[in-house]
Amino acid sequence: MTSNARLVLADAGEAADLAAFLVRLLRFDRAAAVRLQVVGRFGGAGGSRGGAGAEGGGEAAPEGAAGVLAVFGRLPLGSSGAIAVRTARLAGPDAPVDRTVSAGRLLDDVDESADTVTLPAPVTGPAWAGLLPPRTGWRLLAEPPAVEVVPELMAAVREFKERSEAVPEHHRTRAVLDGLADEIWSRPLSAVPELPLRAAHASYVIGFLKPDARLTVHRAGSWLRLSAPAGSIAVRTAAAPGAGLGLSPLRG
Repeated sequence: MTSNARLVLADAGEAADLAAFLVRLLRFDRAAAVRLQVVGRFGGAGGSRGGAGAEGGGEAAPEGAAGVLAVFGRLPLGSSGAIAVRTARLAGPDAPVDRTVSAGRLLDDVDESADTVTLPAPVTGPAWAGLLPPRTGWRLLAEPPAVEVVPELMAAVREFKERSEAVPEHHRTRAVLDGLADEIWSRPLSAVPELPLRAAHASYVIGFLKPDARLTVHRAGSWLRLSAPAGSIAVRTAAAPGAGLGLSPLRG
């Protein structure tokens, strides 16, 4: 598929939602890149609104079926980070795509009025783009109620703010704040102890986690995925030591 190929999204308003996702991602990193994949529809996953999407389970639909656009972006939440995934159903079959592009250029090429996306030229991808969550093999772990997850998350956000503000200004370095953030966001989520609170935080700041959202948690090997109707967050269980979230994610 050529760089200037245009993808037509199946659902009205989907282009606007994709644009909002990219805007949030760019708040964390103005030079952010995203990896794009266009694949066949998957039997075990809903394509639109991001839930499991292209990284869900199931087998590809027969040739000629409508496809799914999956957009993967990394939230720079320390060296371990978190990968946000937004998917959208396509109006018809399209040739497979797998490329990394500038998030800013992609945002410029989203036509909200026509619900289309024009593919920008590929760029040299960052290291994380070469290691994405698996497409199949996910096993359901839990379905935590959002009404329990959100209050716990907000309490942790308040704790981070209060404790960071209590650090004397001359000691309030990025390393100190990252260490504090890592302490807080590495804690297990009470409703799903296998999942770090970092995943819920990432889902919240990127706009996926809502108080009334239906949440699911899946595992595939060393990957964990927190899914909501608007999108998914994938994290590795073998997190690198010292991975912190810092201050910037709290602005979402």
